Amino acid sequence: MDTTTHPADSHDLIRVLGARANNLRDVSVAIPKRRLTVFTGVSGSGKSSLVFGTIAAESRRLINETYSTFVQGFMPQAARPDTDVLEGLTPAIVVDQERMTPQSRSTVGTASDAHAMLRIVFSRLGVPSAGPGFHYSFNQPAGACPRCEGTGQVSDIDLDALVDRDRSLIEGAIRVPGYTPGGWLVGVYAGSGFLDPDKKLRDYTETELHDLLHREATKVKVGSSTLSYEGLVHRVRKSLLSKDKDALQPHLRAFVERAVAFAPCPECGGARLNAAALASRIRGLNIAECCAMQISDLADWVRGLDEPSAAPLLENLRRTLDSFVEVGLGYLSLDRPSGTLSGGEAQRVKMIRHLGSSLTDVTYVFDEPTVGLHPHDIRRMNDLLLRLRDKGNTVLVVEHKPETILIADHVVDLGPAAGTAGGRVCYEGDVDGLRASDTLTGRHLGYRAALKDRVRTPAGVLPIRGADRNNLRGVDVDVPLGVLTVVTGVAGSGKSSLVHGAVSRADGVVVVDQTAIKGSRRSNPATYTGLLDPIRTAFAKANKVKAALFSANSEGACPACKGAGVVYTDLALMAGVATVCEECEGHRFQAEVLKHTLGGRNIAEVLALPVDEAADFFAADGAAGVPAAHRILTRLREVGLGYLTLGQPLTTLSGGERQRLKLAVRMASDGGVYVLDEPTTGLHLADVAHLLTLLDRLVDAGRSVIVIEHHLAVVAHADHVIDMGPGAGHDGGRVVFQGTPAELVADRSTLTGEYLARYVEG
Repeated sequence: MDTTTHPADSHDLIRVLGARANNLRDVSVAIPKRRLTVFTGVSGSGKSSLVFGTIAAESRRLINETYSTFVQGFMPQAARPDTDVLEGLTPAIVVDQERMTPQSRSTVGTASDAHAMLRIVFSRLGVPSAGPGFHYSFNQPAGACPRCEGTGQVSDIDLDALVDRDRSLIEGAIRVPGYTPGGWLVGVYAGSGFLDPDKKLRDYTETELHDLLHREATKVKVGSSTLSYEGLVHRVRKSLLSKDKDALQPHLRAFVERAVAFAPCPECGGARLNAAALASRIRGLNIAECCAMQISDLADWVRGLDEPSAAPLLENLRRTLDSFVEVGLGYLSLDRPSGTLSGGEAQRVKMIRHLGSSLTDVTYVFDEPTVGLHPHDIRRMNDLLLRLRDKGNTVLVVEHKPETILIADHVVDLGPAAGTAGGRVCYEGDVDGLRASDTLTGRHLGYRAALKDRVRTPAGVLPIRGADRNNLRGVDVDVPLGVLTVVTGVAGSGKSSLVHGAVSRADGVVVVDQTAIKGSRRSNPATYTGLLDPIRTAFAKANKVKAALFSANSEGACPACKGAGVVYTDLALMAGVATVCEECEGHRFQAEVLKHTLGGRNIAEVLALPVDEAADFFAADGAAGVPAAHRILTRLREVGLGYLTLGQPLTTLSGGERQRLKLAVRMASDGGVYVLDEPTTGLHLADVAHLLTLLDRLVDAGRSVIVIEHHLAVVAHADHVIDMGPGAGHDGGRVVFQGTPAELVADRSTLTGEYLARYVEG
């Protein structure tokens, strides 16, 4: 028997040599293929830069280069990652935490292909049949309700919120955001010839008012240009009401909420479909009723369908629905708008597409797949990761949770700290070696937060009565004030519905939720937190010049790069190139601006300072002495962001860093009640201890802190626990326990109690 190794079997490693993306410092690793590798380290240590910015990015770039140059012209272009050698790559599938874009026509069903399969089932088995599968789609004219066009709701516009009848067009009669007198949008109406721009709207004839508000689309000559004209109501419906309200910018969303009343469509009852599609039924249910069912119930219903002619299709649908249950999403329904999913839920919905895939030898890349999961659900997620590996795939996971680190075949620990103090490989090997190592992760792998000897006494209660949002079942509960309260329970049990539905909207409540902060490559911690304002003012006062000079987005910007610090060159079919601006040498400001100093530093040097150094620089006894800046920097330090540089683009921050940046901003609020939604997201084991100290500081300052959290260290540290459950969806929505963590451990009657008892007992 020939025992020689086939040459193809020697390619069993992904090799990275000299990676330098972001803060990586010539990182070199050898990652075994067809194994589960976990990348860990403190937030900002370079995990995402290595996994997503180097390995996955290069894999995708190489795949894109296999297409013709014509096709590549329609694809996003990316430059080669800054690294010396990258070899042994396989096609990468990235399953990240990016929230799904809020769209009124996108649902869990359409995002996962489950709705497409269900439509085909109804086209085959529905009685009476409405026709082919697309006749059951609310996104197709053949299936959509003609009244609401498949959105499920109708809108009634308040005309008085649209226009001010006591003004003329040139006086600003149109109240819609963006329609400013002298602007081109108002110019179309003023120059159309249909309306008198100097006439007050209350004096308009019936024809003029109709032309302003309801005229159908037509072409008009305005000056030397031919432009499209249509009534203001039609234009608002197309530009604003056709989009998901939550996807709009804040000022546009506020206008829509003020000017438009939404109601279920009276023709389809909110089901989105036309009469023919709704009349077609299988075992008494139409497709809209199936989509409204909890997915775990729908899976049972599909299992009861016995039709040999559609057996393969039914089997695929059953497998997809069962996958939802396996990843802990059985409480969702297929008609749930995709934009309402959390980042963790969105990631798991994307994961479902791959569980039944026939592809092997693929690299799957996951970004903290346990986010938003109860310890009970983490075990199931671990099983799914191992299943993907056992099919012959390479699984790369960026993760902090010890439960997932412990199942790894290979671990890469980056650090030793964050930012410029990180970007190095501190350990590479198996889990036993990590545990024995002296790295920060190794030392904290067995970390356990102890139960408090004494809990704080509440200063009062916030009563919640009859809460019935989503799956809540008339919940009555008293939330103690003046203490640290943790609301926990399995995913989908009703935690967020209880807190955000009954507490977050109250006066004096400061909310730090999971919504992403928006920022371009021009945004940075200094601009986002408002820190740049007192810094600019101090520079202006010290140098007796305008404050606008010290903004790279205003008068002080380098004219060559427009304040970006780099010049972006579009190379058409090839990847664009970003080169350091030759005029400002990457400093972003004009040379004249950089001559002005404060405390011996110019504005570019100040923005290059890490938060820790900047805090000392702006302290009362520091070189600059700007109290307003020092207060903001102190809050950034307190949330563990002392390593960030003031001018670091927000686009380079991790998810955990962005959430803590948001927390630092909210800490300046005067609210008496703080609500934090999973603040441990993206936090290393060592950072969790710092978070607990911060929460204690907030409570000791007289605030009430309510935390929605699964992390057992936070639950153990609480003064009071409210445990929701017992299950998810319609199996949850009840308070199954409330009391101290010690009482929860002693009780052990809930899933949280059982896992917390194991946790504190080691």
